[in-house]
Amino acid sequence: MRYRGLMDRKGELFAYLQGDSLFSLDGELTGRLEGQFIVDTGGNRVWQVFNDGVYTLDGSEAVGYFSSQSPEDL
Repeated sequence: MRYRGLMDRKGELFAYLQGDSLFSLDGELTGRLEGQFIVDTGGNRVWQVFNDGVYTLDGSEAVGYFSSQSPEDL
């Protein structure tokens, strides 16, 4: 299944998005992409998304960015 990595500002992978679900590197479900927001498992908004960039809720600080999608065969 295809996924997109979530990289911090230094370019280090810290989570990945598979479909609309966000997972830690340990494979634990931590949230989901809901419109332009990342929400936690309780449905609380955590970050907002603009294009591939991930920002704090007020948009004042970059958290990281999404990588391009993985190849289909992974």
